[in-house]
Amino acid sequence: MYRTHTCGELREQHADMDVTLSGWLSNIRDKGAILFFTLRDHYGVTQAVVTDEAIKEKIRDIPRESTIQLKGKVVLRSDVNPDMPTGKIEIIPEEIVILGKRTEPLPFETDASTETREDLRLKYRYLDLRNPRVHANIILRSKIIHAIREKMTDMGFMEIQTPILTSTSPEGARDYIVPSRVHPGKFYALPQAPQQFKQLLMLSGFDKYFQIAPCFRDEDARADRTPGEFYQLDVEMAFAEQDDVFSAIETLIYDIFRMFSTCEVSPPPFPRLKYRDAMRQYGSDKPDLRVPLTLTNVTEIFAASEFKPFIGQNIQAIRVKNAAAAPRKLFDRLTKEIVDEGAKGLVWLKVTDEAALNGSAAKFFSPEETSALIKGCDAEKGDALFIIADEHDKALKYAGILRNKLGREFNLIEPDVFRFCWIVDFPMYECNEDTGEIEFSHNPFSMPQGGLDALLNKDPLTIEAFQYDIVCNGTELSSGAVRNHSPEIMLEAFRIAGYTREAVENKFPALFNAFKFGAPPHAGIAPGIDRIVMLLANEPSVREVIAFPMDKNARDLLMSAPGNVTRKQLDEAHIEIKDLE
Repeated sequence: MYRTHTCGELREQHADMDVTLSGWLSNIRDKGAILFFTLRDHYGVTQAVVTDEAIKEKIRDIPRESTIQLKGKVVLRSDVNPDMPTGKIEIIPEEIVILGKRTEPLPFETDASTETREDLRLKYRYLDLRNPRVHANIILRSKIIHAIREKMTDMGFMEIQTPILTSTSPEGARDYIVPSRVHPGKFYALPQAPQQFKQLLMLSGFDKYFQIAPCFRDEDARADRTPGEFYQLDVEMAFAEQDDVFSAIETLIYDIFRMFSTCEVSPPPFPRLKYRDAMRQYGSDKPDLRVPLTLTNVTEIFAASEFKPFIGQNIQAIRVKNAAAAPRKLFDRLTKEIVDEGAKGLVWLKVTDEAALNGSAAKFFSPEETSALIKGCDAEKGDALFIIADEHDKALKYAGILRNKLGREFNLIEPDVFRFCWIVDFPMYECNEDTGEIEFSHNPFSMPQGGLDALLNKDPLTIEAFQYDIVCNGTELSSGAVRNHSPEIMLEAFRIAGYTREAVENKFPALFNAFKFGAPPHAGIAPGIDRIVMLLANEPSVREVIAFPMDKNARDLLMSAPGNVTRKQLDEAHIEIKDLE
């Protein structure tokens, strides 16, 4: 038997008991006459105190992070450590057995590895996961997923698994494709999401489905998105409208965030913001509602301006109260940072009285423009104004980025809260900036508001869809939609986006044909598991809450993937590698 108790289990009531523990030799404090060391396992840490010379010598010869077995007696500690659950006891060892000796130098200290270079941490992820903080994140993730499964089951949802090897589908990102050995020249695709399968489940007569689903997308990394694969809580409901989805998800999200955090959580129903209103007020479709700043459109004020950067531009202003006293270097740094993001520039101004401004462009404004700007922004003496001018969508985008920066710089972000909101009424289509062609802006399987009549008679760029996102503290947790369940509407929706009937039938044969056999109205959503855990763990990146993540360049440094394969493997898959030089 390797252990009678775990390293986090022993308490005062175990005093005088003979015990056996196993774990990793952690910290050693050698005082000469007395030696202390700690033993760590998944459950916690226990201290041992050694006065026996033979055991002291043995411990001194064992490298830290080796696994050992300790047999000894539990005694009460004279110097209680209130920060350790086992801090009222310690073990006097009678026997030490080496189970797994460390034979290589540690590439980093396992109790401080989050300060180590990320590439090194990921290469030795099994060591990084010994770090108490990282280890706790994975435990938290497990508990959250378990709680989600219980909540979903309690609400009447059934968990069903869907295929991993499937067909390629245009769902917004590049597919990972898998060659078929049995069918030369043909490929499977890893699912970007179980989108078509979960809709087919509704058509099959199941009423409420969920799945903790792996999704695969060949896209670039961000702090809230890992390349390669991620997990989402995939949800679909038959005979459901938008409000039915909102009610179920609000109940789940509120309960989960209350369960795993002491922060204040937005109570249901969560606020709803139309997409266009969110962009107008916050410059983002994932606004951080903890930041008490909004955008003011001042384009009309400068309609006759001769100030070159403003001519013909969309002009957005943000007022920050009592910010005029900030040092000049802060204004200069913000200017550099927003230009580095891609903006053309930043105009900053200090309000010196009711009708006067001082700052980077104040001298270019007429008295009438100055007065109108101050009034339009509800500014007062001591406030600062920050102005972005650019093409319409770009001005909103960069003003939204600036809004978040200003919230951080001036310490305006509401602390210790989770502020949720729904973004609704997304445009069904958008115009591709590069090609000028109309394409889907969100989920191609969504129901357009107004149905077939809207598709036939309205400008496509004015059509809104029953699409929605749920946002928390500036992070998009999930997207969802009321689904189109009509073959006629599906064909017309895809025709507007440039797909022929033949293309629709070839790309989505199962879904298109299934709609002909009595499809129920249905709707769904898919909150991101990684992002939920990231927020609840208060981590800056999803990579901190995934056991074995890829790096920013989509490499698995631990397993050396992607890697080379043999000529035989290529031949079996009927693949020829082109000369890459």
